[in-house]
Amino acid sequence: MTTLKSKLQADLNAAIKERDELRSSTLRLTLAAVQKEEVAGTQKRELSDDEVQKVIAKEAKKRREAAEAFAQGGRAESAEREKAEGEVLAGYLPKQLSDDELQQIVAQAVEEARAAGAEGPRAMGQVMKIVNPKVAGQADGGRVAAAVKKLLAG
Repeated sequence: MTTLKSKLQADLNAAIKERDELRSSTLRLTLAAVQKEEVAGTQKRELSDDEVQKVIAKEAKKRREAAEAFAQGGRAESAEREKAEGEVLAGYLPKQLSDDELQQIVAQAVEEARAAGAEGPRAMGQVMKIVNPKVAGQADGGRVAAAVKKLLAG
């Protein structure tokens, strides 16, 4: 078992013993998603820590999107629950980049792309290819794309 997966399992057991309903249900759903990913495909396999982290990030994104949908639908209680679950999952993800740190990385990538001859909005793909490996898991793709578009347009 991977170390991140075993940490999730240990934290689930602790949450159950403490009768922490929010934490235990969130971790249960996350572990189920990890197990589902392990048996997806033609052969069962153990996920690496990076793969488990991607599953957790995907689950956290689902919670963010659900919270927004509930908030727009006028269901504040459900939105709060989703936000709380997202915060539980955020504890297992790497620290997110601040806007300033993201801007620096994107600016550097834009300069690299310009040096390679890419100009204007058409350089979006080339810049994203440079930026994505540097910010993997530390910034949401939408935030990255917005920052790239802003710098390329202005």
